[in-house]
Amino acid sequence: MAGVYLHIPFCKQACHYCDFHFSTNTSSQKRMVNAISQELILQKDYLGNDKVETIYFGGGTPSLLSAEELRHLLETINNNFEISSSPEITLEANPDDLNFQKLRNLAKVGINRLSIGIQSFNNEQLSYLNRAHNSQEAKDCVGNAREVGIDNISIDLIYGIPSNNHDNWNNNLAQALALHPTHISSYCLTIENKTAFGSWLKKGKIQPINEEYAAQQFEILLSTLDDNGYEQYEISNFSLPDQHSKHNSNYWKHEKYLGVGPSAHSYNEINRQFNISNNAKYMDAIEQSEVPFNLDELAHKDHINEYLLTSLRTKWGVDLNKLKEKYQADLLNANQGYIQDLLNKGLASSNNNTLILTNKGKLFADKIASDLFFM
Repeated sequence: MAGVYLHIPFCKQACHYCDFHFSTNTSSQKRMVNAISQELILQKDYLGNDKVETIYFGGGTPSLLSAEELRHLLETINNNFEISSSPEITLEANPDDLNFQKLRNLAKVGINRLSIGIQSFNNEQLSYLNRAHNSQEAKDCVGNAREVGIDNISIDLIYGIPSNNHDNWNNNLAQALALHPTHISSYCLTIENKTAFGSWLKKGKIQPINEEYAAQQFEILLSTLDDNGYEQYEISNFSLPDQHSKHNSNYWKHEKYLGVGPSAHSYNEINRQFNISNNAKYMDAIEQSEVPFNLDELAHKDHINEYLLTSLRTKWGVDLNKLKEKYQADLLNANQGYIQDLLNKGLASSNNNTLILTNKGKLFADKIASDLFFM
């Protein structure tokens, strides 16, 4: 299956931790929507004959778009791509954008899955992160979404936020579970250079993230969600049975996807392309019928290593037969001693020609993947 990702590069305000591409100046929003629509037309052959099964509005804050703007983009996709009969259509959203009328409008244009950036139910933590919503808005929007018929709801939570103990984290998880979302994505707070937190760290206003403290909260996350029926199908993603994010699973399984909008990435099983991260230059180029991207030609080893990096993060693990058949790579033969060491230390398990990391191993997933890379 193939997916389409649309990057909407606007936000009301800058969260202190975020280094994604966005602008708080929304004066060009209408022009940007038209440009993204035009790029969809220019890129209509990128996925070949593959049927589109997932559509994902990310950002930025896509919930800033009006229902009419979303309808326009969805109509462009439907007019230029072959779409499955029941596509998963996800909108990333902030709670402060999701009043009841907005949610009704989203449902009417075809949004059937929400990914809500709640991050925390603690108002002090929300202020620390510079989020625009409060805890009550976070709770209300989930109930309102269900009332208008959007039942497939994912919420984002951040762990590792500085505190004297784990009480806030345990409370955040309890409040999240009380909402019964179908899906939870949870990420460790990181301090990136080009963010407010990055600047404050350089000036000594905040301390680096305590890795041991964050690891403890990750372990709390794993045990709490497991006890409540959520399956960890990727390191940062948990769902109730059969409620995985189809779109994101597409990435981890190394399937095709088209990304449109400034800073969006695409992959067609041959190469990757990366749109420029500049709103004005992006719109200028698209209006000249040119897609402004950089092309990354993937060598044979790059395909293998990307598959290792993404698949080791998932419950499905590395399919050793797929590596041999699709990439002519014999992982066991190339790394027999290292893999046996992983098994002996309880960092991985192996069955049915599949290598899967244990919960302990997932803490070191990127390191293990890089150790297995083909050079």
